[in-house]
Amino acid sequence: MIQRIQTVYLLLVTGLLIAAMCMPLGYFTGADAVQYTLMPAGVSANNLFQSTWGILCILILSSIISFLTIFLYKNRMLQIRMTVFCSVLLVGFYLAFLAFMFMLKSDLEASFRISWALSFPLIAIILNYLALRAIGRDEVMVKAADRLR
Repeated sequence: MIQRIQTVYLLLVTGLLIAAMCMPLGYFTGADAVQYTLMPAGVSANNLFQSTWGILCILILSSIISFLTIFLYKNRMLQIRMTVFCSVLLVGFYLAFLAFMFMLKSDLEASFRISWALSFPLIAIILNYLALRAIGRDEVMVKAADRLR
């Protein structure tokens, strides 16, 4: 299991998504030069907490799925489906992020500046694609070995 390259890719995906959960995704700068930090759980503004729990839930679900996908090495077709589902969830993360960003931007009347941690889910999508290709190669190799028997 650990000697397969897709395991390394999926572990990196899990690590990146956990790191993205802990880091700020961006910063709002208000008209009065007050800076608000957008975390996956929400943003604190004017002594109120604006929740963005949808973003956090997507990140948690994606990291759990990518970690559990590692242990499905005996069922490669399910492993492929779970990897694709994780990538679709991460695309949904960006859609939810955009929705929350525009909503909070208008509520706070502030400009928005992204953080470099926002690139982690994109890197995770690329690593999911690489894992998908490696799983596909394993499946082709197993089918070829079965034909030789």
